[in-house]
Amino acid sequence: MTEKTGFAPAAAPHASTIVHTPDDAIVAGETSIPSRGENMPAYHARPKNTGGPLPVVIVVQEIFGVHEHIRDVCRRLANEGYLAIAPELYFRQGDPNDYADIPTLFSELVTKVPDAQVLSDLDHVASWASRNGGDANRLLITGFCWGGRIAWLYAAHNPQLKAAVAWYGKLVGEKSLNSPKHPVDVATDLTAPVLGLYGGQDTGISLESVETMRQALRAANAKAEIVVYPDAGHAFNADYRPSYHEESAKDGWQRMLAWFSQYGDKKA
Repeated sequence: MTEKTGFAPAAAPHASTIVHTPDDAIVAGETSIPSRGENMPAYHARPKNTGGPLPVVIVVQEIFGVHEHIRDVCRRLANEGYLAIAPELYFRQGDPNDYADIPTLFSELVTKVPDAQVLSDLDHVASWASRNGGDANRLLITGFCWGGRIAWLYAAHNPQLKAAVAWYGKLVGEKSLNSPKHPVDVATDLTAPVLGLYGGQDTGISLESVETMRQALRAANAKAEIVVYPDAGHAFNADYRPSYHEESAKDGWQRMLAWFSQYGDKKA
């Protein structure tokens, strides 16, 4: 399988703050994961020297697919001691690299990907990880934007999941056949602790919707926490975009690692 490089065309323009993570101490590359009779492309990264099964982090893409930023997130997690896997969750419906702008990408591809398909594919990712050096008892997930919403949903879907971190994922919205529920609808079903990281200046995810989610989590007595960064907008961790807010991104990253350490990656 050929190694892909670069960023999705619809993610332009690129900022000068792009982070490149060294891969000296890790092994990383493309793979494929059997799922529902097909082979799902994925990117994975892990430390070179391991002393047994690794805690697993499934990394769920932004709307742009598994492009260079998501691959770099996997490499960052591998340097922290995780087996990180980012599956191409649109692969049945199309390739995000075929779209040059966000509105077309969203309407012609993203909205056509059913949540039920995504959650099933993620189950197969977890199964693949357990057969390829990962510890099934230390399963974690994180996601960004589109993937942030999926991280919330997966925490209500897979009872084996130990912890989730959702970066600026939509919490409420219109329902459709492909998206019958949003995070606010599954607050009572969460089986894993979820950390939500949001931007106070996000024009697409209102503070009102964040407060609605907080109330739903409190009513459900769910083990979850939402952090809002007042000066950050949407996609504040996307170091390749003008939306990048370094201070919030670095704080969010440390909070994510602490959340995983607290709830998910300790050996049983």
